[in-house]
Amino acid sequence: MNTAMQALVAALLLLVLLVVAPFVLAPSAVTPLAAQETGPQPTCRMCPGSYVPASEIEAYVAKAIAEKRIDQQVRDVDIGKAHVGIGVVYRGRLDGPKPSSVAEHDLVSEVYHVIEGSGTLVVGPDITDMKRRPADEETVRLFNGPGNNGETIRGGTTYQLKPGDVVVIPAGTGHWFTRIDDHITYLMVRVDPDKVTPVKDEAASQIWLKTPK
Repeated sequence: MNTAMQALVAALLLLVLLVVAPFVLAPSAVTPLAAQETGPQPTCRMCPGSYVPASEIEAYVAKAIAEKRIDQQVRDVDIGKAHVGIGVVYRGRLDGPKPSSVAEHDLVSEVYHVIEGSGTLVVGPDITDMKRRPADEETVRLFNGPGNNGETIRGGTTYQLKPGDVVVIPAGTGHWFTRIDDHITYLMVRVDPDKVTPVKDEAASQIWLKTPK
């Protein structure tokens, strides 16, 4: 093969490479559907929403007053990677802290939203004289899982709670009412990533409301 022919063949090969290479080396085209299937997926597939009407909250408050209850769980919902509980708490007048009334939950975090009333809440992680709550206690089994009670909180932060206020209490952090002016009612959201508390739906809630203490 003479030099001219070699040059022609080389030029043809180069042309083929220039035309074909982009299709061979380019990444595969990804359709929107394929991207959807390989990207992040919902942690709770086909899960329904949950609704709690104001009338149901009011029924829990009425039950608390009538039966001298403090804490009640309205819902406990499986959201895939965690359970989320909705509680209603009614506390009566408190002139000073009761013995061993600091509460701490090992695994469940809580968010308070004050509905009515006012009081003084101390929050902090340094709890004195902690003692384990009995495993068969109602609040441990159904509401907020294992934890402790303590006598005081060293170096805690004090909040004067009033309607509309919100407080976030991480798992392991002590919380302690030291005074309640007349009463305080608050809605509580419980975040339970270890799913230590049982789920509770609307039907179970209605049974609870109709069952005397």
